[in-house]
Amino acid sequence: MPVTRSKSVGNTSALTSQLGIVRLLEALFTCVTFSLVVHRNAWQGRNGDWCMFSWCVCFAVTILILLVEFAGLQHRIPVSWKNFPITFAMYATLMCLSASIIYPVTFIQNKDLGREERGYRIAATVFSCLSFLAYSTEVTITKAKPGEVTGYMATVPGLLKVVETFIACIIFVFISDSNSYERHEALKWCVAVYCICFILSLVVIILCIGECTGWLPCPFNKFLSGYTLLAVLMYATATIIWPIYHFDKKHGGTPSRPPYCRGSYTCFWDQMVVVAVLTAINLLVYLADLVYSARLIFIQE
Repeated sequence: MPVTRSKSVGNTSALTSQLGIVRLLEALFTCVTFSLVVHRNAWQGRNGDWCMFSWCVCFAVTILILLVEFAGLQHRIPVSWKNFPITFAMYATLMCLSASIIYPVTFIQNKDLGREERGYRIAATVFSCLSFLAYSTEVTITKAKPGEVTGYMATVPGLLKVVETFIACIIFVFISDSNSYERHEALKWCVAVYCICFILSLVVIILCIGECTGWLPCPFNKFLSGYTLLAVLMYATATIIWPIYHFDKKHGGTPSRPPYCRGSYTCFWDQMVVVAVLTAINLLVYLADLVYSARLIFIQE
């Protein structure tokens, strides 16, 4: 009697390994989060749209990554699989972190909420925080270890590129009103700094994911150090100029919080403060990026 052998379908280790389990948790937590919010129709406006976008995109791309690895299609995908999953995981970490802060601040503080409605929104916030922890765990697991040969995006400078672009996107949201920079040419220079540095960092990420770093006319590591040094210098000027022209009376700024901001946490003056703080934070990120990029050059040489 012929013996029939069962054939395993797919790469089960993609689901049962430590990384696979973490990704399954990511998909579960994000799915529960947006399901709770959708069930109660508990999101409105730009803040709500951003939170819902973050949870849905993170869930969809995580499922896609799981399916690709389960089917063993990594080599047929026209992207670098050493760079894409960890790049997405880092973006997802930041997206879920921002949603976990924005959602409760915007949608739980309402005193008119009923007990059941508030409970749903608190539960959504908890699962959003769990999503953030799951994605940050994936980044910790998959980032490059000392001496390990892997994709650039798995290194500290690669992950910092993601942070740089994400912070720049937040800055763009707060300066979307042209009144925030049209008063002075110096403020327009700050906007130029944000745009130029964002584009260059994004180009680096795209080149790494698309495995197109060889298209550059100079060695990739030296290009990184040169552009990061330029970004540090540019952000240093913006870190000084932005608060001077927004908060110094001599340059037409408002040094203290105006009366019309009372009872509001989204007034124009507050937004300009946020931009100043984020500019300083991104300067520190670029400084760390420069230090690590320089170390990579010395190690390779």
